[in-house]
Amino acid sequence: MKSESAIAANRFGLGAKPGELERIDRNPQAWLLDQLQGPSRLPADVRALPDSADVLVEIRDLRLEQRAMRDLADEEPAPDIVQQYGRVVRRHYIEQANARYRSAAATDHPFYERLVHFWSNHFAVSADKQPMPAVAGLYENEAVRPNVSGNFADLLIACEQHPAMITYLDNQRSIGPNSTLGRRANRFGRDRNIGLNENLAREILELHTLGVDGGYTQDDVTSFARVITGWSVGGAAENGRFAEGTPGKFEFREMIHEPGDHRVLGKRYPQSGINQGEAVLRDLALHPSTARFLATKLATHFVADEPPPELVDELAATYLEQGGELAPVYEALVNADPSWAFVHSKYKSPHDFVISTLRAFDHVPDDTRFIIGALDLMGQAPFRPGSPAGWPDTAAHWGGADALYKRIEWSNTVARFVGSRANPVDLGDAVLGPAFSAASRKAISRAESNVQGMTLLLASPDFQRR
Repeated sequence: MKSESAIAANRFGLGAKPGELERIDRNPQAWLLDQLQGPSRLPADVRALPDSADVLVEIRDLRLEQRAMRDLADEEPAPDIVQQYGRVVRRHYIEQANARYRSAAATDHPFYERLVHFWSNHFAVSADKQPMPAVAGLYENEAVRPNVSGNFADLLIACEQHPAMITYLDNQRSIGPNSTLGRRANRFGRDRNIGLNENLAREILELHTLGVDGGYTQDDVTSFARVITGWSVGGAAENGRFAEGTPGKFEFREMIHEPGDHRVLGKRYPQSGINQGEAVLRDLALHPSTARFLATKLATHFVADEPPPELVDELAATYLEQGGELAPVYEALVNADPSWAFVHSKYKSPHDFVISTLRAFDHVPDDTRFIIGALDLMGQAPFRPGSPAGWPDTAAHWGGADALYKRIEWSNTVARFVGSRANPVDLGDAVLGPAFSAASRKAISRAESNVQGMTLLLASPDFQRR
C-alpha cells in the first residue's frame, strides 16, 4: 500500500474509515481531485437545518419579548423567558454541531468537507457572542459550503454579506457621518451611537484577504469602513429605525451609507451603493498579498507548520494566474511533490482527532453532545474560536502535557465503549496503513486488554498526527 494513500486519507481527508485506504490506493491524487465539486446534494443532516434568517427572527422575537417584559415590570425579565432564550439558542447550537460532526464522520467526500472546515475557520465567527451560537453552523453551510470550489471573490462576498458576519463584527451599527441618518443626527445633536464601526473592514483586510503584513494602512481601514456602511441585516428592531428589509437577510441600507468616492489601497472607487463595497472586495481578492496569504494558510494546513517556500510561491502564482479560482489551487496543492514528502507532518487539532476517531470506528453518532463536551474539554469547542482570527493551525498551540493527558483520557473513554468492536492492531492497519509504525504496533500488541490496546492506538503518535 502506498504511503500517499495514508496521506490522502489522514491529512487531506478527515481520517480513514476501514476499507477506505484500499480504494484510495489505486490513485490517491485522483481520489482527492474527484471530490472538488463535493457531493451532488447537501449532506442529509445539513439539509435538515433551518435557514439562518428564520433562526435570527426567532431570536429577535425572543429578545423583544424579554424587552417588553422588562419595560412592563420596570425590572429584569422573568427568569422563565431568560431560560427560554437560552434553551432555544442551545438547541440550535447543538443541532448545527450535530449536523457538522455527523456529516464529517459519514462523508465519502472528506477532502471537500475539510475544505469547508478550513474556510469556515478562515472566515471565522465565534459562538461566544450572542446570537452567534444559534447561527454559526448555518453560516458555515450557507456562505462557505457552496463556494469552496469556486472563485475566492464569490466566497469572500458571500461570507462578508452573511448576516452572521455582519452581526458578529457589528457592521449593522456602522453609520456614515455624512449619510442621511448621520447628517440628521448631527443636525439635531443626537450623535450618540452614530458613527463608523471599523471591525468588519479591519478583519477583511487583516484576516480575510491581505494579511497583517499585506501593505494596508489605518487610512485604508477607515476608508473601507466608509465603503461598507449600509451593509446590514433586514428587519432589525431598534426603535423601528431599521425595520425595513427581509428579516434576518442581508440588507443594504442607503440611508446610513457614507456617500461619495472613497480611496482604498490607492485606488478610487466611484461606484454607488452596494456595488462600491463589492468592487473593493473583488480587487482585494486578486491582490498579490491576498494570493500569498491564502497560499501560506493552505500550505500550512495541508502540508506542514512551516511549509516549503517554493510550494507557497507555486500556489500563489497559480491563484493569480487563474484569477482567484480555487479549484486550480487545490489541484496544484495535490499535485505538488512536497505535499507527499512526509507521512506525519501535521499534529491533529482536537477537531481533527475527534472526527478521525469517529471515522476509524465507522461510527456516526446519533447525538453528538458527548463530542461537544470532549472538544470543549480539549480546548476547541465547536464554532467557538474566541476571535475572528479562528483556531490556530500549528502544533505549538495544541501540544503540551496537559493537552496530551486530556486526549489520552478521552481515548480511554472511547475505548471502553467501542474497544470490543475490533482488534486494535487490525484497526491500526486498516486506518493508518503505512503510517502505522512498527513501534506502535509492538506496544499495542502487548496491551493487557482490548480496551488498553484501543487507548494506546488512539493516543499513539501515528494516530495523533496526520
